[in-house]
Amino acid sequence: MADFDHIIIGSGINALVAASLLGKAGKRVLVLERNDTIGGCLLTAEVTAPGYLHDVMATTMVLFLTSPAFAALGDDLAARGAEFCHTDTPTGVLRKDGSHLIYAMDRKRNIDAFNARAEGDGQTFDAEMAAMAGDADFVFSLLGGNLWSGATAKKMLKEAWKRGPRGLAAWFGEALTPARGYLETTYVSDEAKALWAPWVLHCGLSPEASYSAEMLKVIGFAIELAGCPIVKGGAVNLTRAFERLIRDHGGDIRTGCDVAGITLGTDGKAKGVRLSDGTEIGAKRGVIASVTPDQLYRRLLGETGKPLPTDVEKGLKSYRYGKGDMQIHYALRTPPKWKAGDELGKVALLHLTDGLDAVSRSSNEAERGLLPAEPTVCVGQPTALDPSRAPDGGAILWLQLPDTPRQIKGDAAGLLDCPQDERWTEALREAFADRIEAMLAAHIEGFADNVIARSVSSPADLEAMNMNLVGGDPYGGFCGLDQFFIWRPFKTAVNHRTHVPGLYHIGASTHPGPGLGGGSGFLLASSLK
Repeated sequence: MADFDHIIIGSGINALVAASLLGKAGKRVLVLERNDTIGGCLLTAEVTAPGYLHDVMATTMVLFLTSPAFAALGDDLAARGAEFCHTDTPTGVLRKDGSHLIYAMDRKRNIDAFNARAEGDGQTFDAEMAAMAGDADFVFSLLGGNLWSGATAKKMLKEAWKRGPRGLAAWFGEALTPARGYLETTYVSDEAKALWAPWVLHCGLSPEASYSAEMLKVIGFAIELAGCPIVKGGAVNLTRAFERLIRDHGGDIRTGCDVAGITLGTDGKAKGVRLSDGTEIGAKRGVIASVTPDQLYRRLLGETGKPLPTDVEKGLKSYRYGKGDMQIHYALRTPPKWKAGDELGKVALLHLTDGLDAVSRSSNEAERGLLPAEPTVCVGQPTALDPSRAPDGGAILWLQLPDTPRQIKGDAAGLLDCPQDERWTEALREAFADRIEAMLAAHIEGFADNVIARSVSSPADLEAMNMNLVGGDPYGGFCGLDQFFIWRPFKTAVNHRTHVPGLYHIGASTHPGPGLGGGSGFLLASSLK
């Protein structure tokens, strides 16, 4: 007997959003998670010292707070304990010579900050954000809507009517501009270029990638609007709120359940799942898999014995994963004292880079399998937003390196010995982390004496925590234009349907791609309600 309407494999943000919306619509949902805790990349743990609460992987919730999913579920989650912490200086950049630029949730303050670096940059920034505001409805409908849908077709026709066919073609041509070209022709100051350049890495792109300029505009617009918030007490408190919401509407969540395969009925439709211990669970309306394409089609459908369609086989063969990620966490005795100014200590996410060329260089080195000589470092300061993350007087730092090689072919600096099998080792992980720590210590007074403990996760460690992070890629696959939008995950993909009736695919490997917005879960659940 099928006790549930839908079974969802995986429990990341998209799965939790889908389960919550379907539950609110009266459907009985079962979420199955192979790990001991739910949340996917939303994981909080004391990985350094007792009392220091670290979001081990993802932490910044700007995409969630600006998403349709939050608009639909925000009040429900708040009623179940989810709270968010903010700072009015969400991001900034710090260069090697100490020059820096801080980005605030205040337009006038940002205009003044840009003009202080180069006269006219402030007005340029204001004009860019005003243009983004005018395009926001269209842009966000493309980034977050079902692209194969009547609603999107109507939106395109409306824009073509408003702009004219040539005007619309010109808009798309501009939207495909790489970040390098955009930044070099738009801003004068090196600090302004340095402020924006690292953000392309958080989109799984490089400064030379098509449409990366448009993503910078989207990010700038969203951060000025919503900041870079984190969950009070750790991301785990958001997943706990989701769990309460799902259970309150009759759903169930089971951890430690490894799904070995998807079962099909005699009619070829997905009818349920089989766990690794042999248990079979049925679903009346279908199965939703929040996994990578390889996991879905090779592993979960592999045991059916049915051959895959030619287009799926071709898609799997050509599907590519992006650069890896490294996470470094510090427990500190006191908040860091930045040499360049105390105001840096209030920034939620501070990038350490010397500028556009430095971001381009480190990204390219990582793409070629080299440990970057000077990585682009994202420094999160959670205790500046949420002091409860550490004991009284203490602080934590959350470091992310979005340009880390998945497989190591060498060291761009020529200083570290790399294994011949190209795999991460504990010794290499710590040695590379020492390189990053030296960059950090150069900007913070007495940093070494202030450190209580450090915890480092290499790309291999991240994949061990979450099998969807293939090679430590946190974005579910390469995010270049040929593998995004209507071509994600495959060129023939249509929204979140698969070739198996009743089997649906969500997660970072599907449109609208990675991030904590819960987009694919929202889109699918909205279509199934």
